[in-house]
Amino acid sequence: MNTKKIIVVLSVLLLIFSQNGFSQANIPHLEKVGSRMQLQVNGKPFIVLGGELGNSSFTSVEYMKPYWERLRSMNLNTILAPVYWEIIEPKEGEFDFELLDKLIEETRNNDMKLVILWFGSWKNSMSSHVPSWVKKDQNKYPRAKDERGVSQEILSPFGENNLKADLNAFKALLKHIKSIDEKYQTVIMVQPENEIGMLPSARDYHPLANKLFQEQVPQELMGYLQKHKEDLNPEFLSVWRKSNYRSQGTWEEIFGSGYHTDELFMAWYFAKFTEVITKAGKEIYPLPMFVNAALIRAGKIPGEYPSAGPLPHLLDIWRAGAPSIDMFCPDFYTPDFEHWNDLYTRQGNPLFIPEHRFDETAGVKALFAIGHYEAIGFSPFSIESKESPDLGKAYGMLAQLKDLISSRHGKNAIDGVLLDRDKILSTVVLGDYEFSFKNSFTLGWEAGASKEVWDSGGAIIIQTDDHEFYIAGSGVVVTFKNWKKRDQIVGILKNEEGVFKNGKWHVIRHLNGDQTHQGRHIRMSHGDYTIQRLELYEYE
Repeated sequence: MNTKKIIVVLSVLLLIFSQNGFSQANIPHLEKVGSRMQLQVNGKPFIVLGGELGNSSFTSVEYMKPYWERLRSMNLNTILAPVYWEIIEPKEGEFDFELLDKLIEETRNNDMKLVILWFGSWKNSMSSHVPSWVKKDQNKYPRAKDERGVSQEILSPFGENNLKADLNAFKALLKHIKSIDEKYQTVIMVQPENEIGMLPSARDYHPLANKLFQEQVPQELMGYLQKHKEDLNPEFLSVWRKSNYRSQGTWEEIFGSGYHTDELFMAWYFAKFTEVITKAGKEIYPLPMFVNAALIRAGKIPGEYPSAGPLPHLLDIWRAGAPSIDMFCPDFYTPDFEHWNDLYTRQGNPLFIPEHRFDETAGVKALFAIGHYEAIGFSPFSIESKESPDLGKAYGMLAQLKDLISSRHGKNAIDGVLLDRDKILSTVVLGDYEFSFKNSFTLGWEAGASKEVWDSGGAIIIQTDDHEFYIAGSGVVVTFKNWKKRDQIVGILKNEEGVFKNGKWHVIRHLNGDQTHQGRHIRMSHGDYTIQRLELYEYE
């Protein structure tokens, strides 16, 4: 083969590779960095400083127009927004993406990224956003039934036509997004369905469901459980243990009778339905995909909360049934932020918080989640509904620190704290140093320290050298000691307040002296949201 022919062949191979392998590697994806998963967008690490729009906000360009400036002012880099099955497929098999195209373009023009929330078969358990041609034909598209046989406004996951219709629409959506956005990477992740779960019963009592409930538990599930027995979550393992880890039998023979088994049964079939949707979508355009769960309120039983969603005690079932899902995520309208996040980060699950009540704690919780859990991102709900200076300040600091954070993912060089009246002290160890964070109200120096309920405080801390750290936060006082050299005193060599501009540190104030209580601590008052650089040293 002569040189000219070799060049032609290589050119063709390069073209094929660029159209397939190269582009696939450079679309948004999750990548293992050290011990953590990191979101990559446009070939660079990306932390979602997000906000989820209200459920009906992303339905016209006109409605969104006055809100873009507000979103920019809060330093968002990403919005989470629904795509509604009923809007994109008003007639069966006929798709209309005109509105979606305009809204994606508006997002891009405002220099933001977009996470698509697929309001397909289920949104907050219900099937409120399915097309009218699905709603009207209950024979073809069966609905879930409660114990009395009463139909619910919920598509049954056991209906084959339900799955086919949703699948067809989701595939069309992913194909269209790929065709218009792959080179721009405006759309960076997708959520198939929304807060899946069964209400007001723990399980579906449609005849199709009843038949499967009486049959043997699928061997696909039992094989997974046996293979991963040593790694299963303790809540699930304790249920299975009661049958002496039986590997064959009906749902009640293996897991006992009761609401908990009804929920396990539904979790498996919700997961299997979601897996078909997710896997097919990824075969077209393999963006990271996640599912979210409405968390359990205290004292509620399955059916009183959305039963069988991707909740912590059910994640072994969901992992077995939906291996294509990249992340299982909590939606927060309940307290115990740290508790639930601890549960969701077991078994290596990356933390992403797609929905949090838009309250005064959002700013410090974003710092804590991205620091302590090295989270993919954070997103309050109904983000366009009001302005939040605190969230804007927190996001502004995180935007400045993003390169420092991303370069230290998975290296035990980042942590975070969250403090309130019930938890006034938190300890962090980085390198040779132990840092004690207290809610700054404990000093009694701030207005509000005498209130019955204190404002939350929080911070992210990043180690950049053996003795150098950056702390960004609000409402904290920090003291330190060297846990290796216990006979020595740790002092402040230098303390600066500043900002990062174009990746370089600019000092605003040198703080040694009164601001450090003569070298005893560093502090950040509630609402201030500052970044401080700290150098430590030891003396006897």
